[in-house]
Amino acid sequence: MPAADLLDAPELSLEAIDARAGGENFPIASLLAPPEARPHLRAVYGFARLVDTLGDEATGDRVRLLDELEGELDGPPRTALMHRLHASIEACRLPREPFARLIEANRIDQRKTRYETWPELREYCTYSAEPVGRLVLAVYGRADDSGLTARSDAVCTGLQLVNFLQDPPRDLALGRVYLPQEDLRRFSIVEAELAGPQSERVASLLRFEADRARPLLERGFGLGAALGGRAGRSVALFARGGLAALDALERAGWDVFSSRPAPSRLTLARLVGRELLHR
Repeated sequence: MPAADLLDAPELSLEAIDARAGGENFPIASLLAPPEARPHLRAVYGFARLVDTLGDEATGDRVRLLDELEGELDGPPRTALMHRLHASIEACRLPREPFARLIEANRIDQRKTRYETWPELREYCTYSAEPVGRLVLAVYGRADDSGLTARSDAVCTGLQLVNFLQDPPRDLALGRVYLPQEDLRRFSIVEAELAGPQSERVASLLRFEADRARPLLERGFGLGAALGGRAGRSVALFARGGLAALDALERAGWDVFSSRPAPSRLTLARLVGRELLHR
C-alpha cells in the first residue's frame, strides 16, 4: 500500500489524534490561551501527536511514512488534520523548520536508541521538544524574541525529560532508552531493570534526573510573565503541569512500573485556577 494511503488510516485521523491528546498537559494548558489562538494551538499539537504516533506505532516503513508527511508540509494537504494545520500555518505565518524538526526527531528514533550523555540527550530534545514551544511562540507572534525562545526551549526540554521519567518501561518495550547511559552506570543499573520491578537504584536515578528537569520547568514562570495576558498564563501552566508530574512521581516513590504517575484531572484543574488567581 502506498505511504500516502497509510496516512489515511483511521487511527491517524484528526478525530483519533485529538481524542488521544485530550487529557494531556498541552491541550489543558491551551484552555487558558486567548480564544483566537486555541484552534492554532490544537493544530500544532495535533501534528506533533501525529508525528509521534507514526514514529512509535506505525507498521511498515516508518521512515517512508515520515517522509510522506514532510511532503505534505509543502502541500497540497490531503487529510483533515493536515488541512487544519495548513490553515494555521497560513493564518499565523508559522515557520516550516520546527515542523520538519519534529519529523526528524522521529527519524532519529528509527536509527538511534541510546544516548551516552545528558548533553547528547538534550541535543535530541532540540528536535523532539523545542520545536513545539517555538511554534507556540509563533502562534503568539513572538517567534523572533530570542529571550523568550531560550526560556521556551528550557521548558520544553524539561517537559520532555518528565515524559522520559514517566515512561522507562514503555520506551524499553519500543527498544529505546532515553535516560543517559552514563547515569545508568552512575547508579549501577542495567537496562533490564528499566522494565521493573521497582528498586531503590531506579528510584535514585529518576530522582537525579528530576533534579535536572525542575529548574528547566521553573523558567516557564518567567516566560509566562514576559508574554503576559492569557498567552502568558497558558505557557506558565505548561510549566506547572510538568512540575505537578514530578510531584506525582515523587508521591509514587518513583515507581513507574505499577502505573504511570501523572497529575490527576483535579490537580490540573486546580493549577488552572491557581494560575488565574496568580495573574
